[in-house]
Amino acid sequence: MIQRSLTLFGGLFVLILLMGWVMGLPFTSSRIVEAAAYALIALGLNIQWGYGGLFNFGIMGFLMVGGAAVTFISAPVNPAFWGGDGPAMLGRALFAFAGGALVVLAARQAHRIGITGKWKTALTVLAWFVAYCIYRSQIDPAAAYIESAAGGGWVGGLGGHPVLGWLFGGVLAAGIAFIVGKICLGLRTDYLAIATIGISEIIRALIKNMDWLTRGTLTVSPIPWPTPLPQQYQAQGMDIASSLIAARAGFLVLALVVLAIVMWLISRAYSGPWGRMMRAIRDNHIAASSMGKNVTARQLEIFVFGSVLMGIGGAMLVSFVQIFDPSSYQPINHTFLIWVMVIVGGAGNNWGALFGAVLLWLIWVVSEPLSKAVFDLVSTWSTSFGWGAIPEIEARSAQMRVFVLGLVITIALRFAPRGLIPEVVKRD
Repeated sequence: MIQRSLTLFGGLFVLILLMGWVMGLPFTSSRIVEAAAYALIALGLNIQWGYGGLFNFGIMGFLMVGGAAVTFISAPVNPAFWGGDGPAMLGRALFAFAGGALVVLAARQAHRIGITGKWKTALTVLAWFVAYCIYRSQIDPAAAYIESAAGGGWVGGLGGHPVLGWLFGGVLAAGIAFIVGKICLGLRTDYLAIATIGISEIIRALIKNMDWLTRGTLTVSPIPWPTPLPQQYQAQGMDIASSLIAARAGFLVLALVVLAIVMWLISRAYSGPWGRMMRAIRDNHIAASSMGKNVTARQLEIFVFGSVLMGIGGAMLVSFVQIFDPSSYQPINHTFLIWVMVIVGGAGNNWGALFGAVLLWLIWVVSEPLSKAVFDLVSTWSTSFGWGAIPEIEARSAQMRVFVLGLVITIALRFAPRGLIPEVVKRD
């Protein structure tokens, strides 16, 4: 297995060198940085599914949360918002939210004063309605004011370091994952997958429509880098190509450091008693429960851990591209593709998830220009014979990415059904 892994990673290294030679170092360096972020996200899914057998189809939602978090932390401060009535109005909305939450909690404790059964249910429903009205009475005028010219259009950022935004993205994703897990982890596997899809779409709808907080479809740009930008190198006299390579190399080093730390931590955890317990729960949760293991608590644990990595990875992607655009998030790019990375690489194996993430991302981004080159060649040849040119080459080339991805899945699962670098469990 070690020889097979070394061979595969060696082939991947050759592919990267070939890509750099054909596509150029600026293009290749950008794709490798993005691959490092996707590797972090794939490791998060590997923790949830490879370690615990949890079907999370809501990956896109956690990526959006990470992107919104780093935008809020690192985007420049908006003086128009802080200099107006926006903070006070948001403060009142926060107090209204807290008051509504207290009303709901009080209704849920109605049994302590003798209100039970259908009366308690009716009181709880009424409490939710009252809490909703209280909150909306404050947040609606606050949002309208902030989105106006007097309020600055949106809240803006805090002007903090982007790495703090990455960490905040992980924390925010963990908080959402905890709430989702408490609600959904008692569901059967297929129901869990459906529920997480719904949660992801709810998150996407909220982020797209909360213009006062995220700017919604208006997008936020530019978002600062945690390392020097190409413009800063150019100001020192460096040419454009060299500055692009140097800047992306700096970002890549930071991303690789984060990835290496995460790989070391989860590998240590999975090779110890915690990992053995997780494998036991994944393989037979009934037997694990009969041995005294709190299955639900452990599943919630890995669901939160995996979501933290997804939040950090989503924040890294937004930092690198320097734009937060909620409309750009699509399930095929930000959920299905991550699943393919883990399946092809090898679920339950950290190195397999890493290999699958880098390989599949490079195939995904290269397949479009490669398809375009092939279509152009065939179109030229077809025209020379009088058969006419191929129409809409740009659109056809973009669609070929999905075809190539499906072809890779088919070939990989035909010859390596457990993944290219499958899980290896050592037996004592």
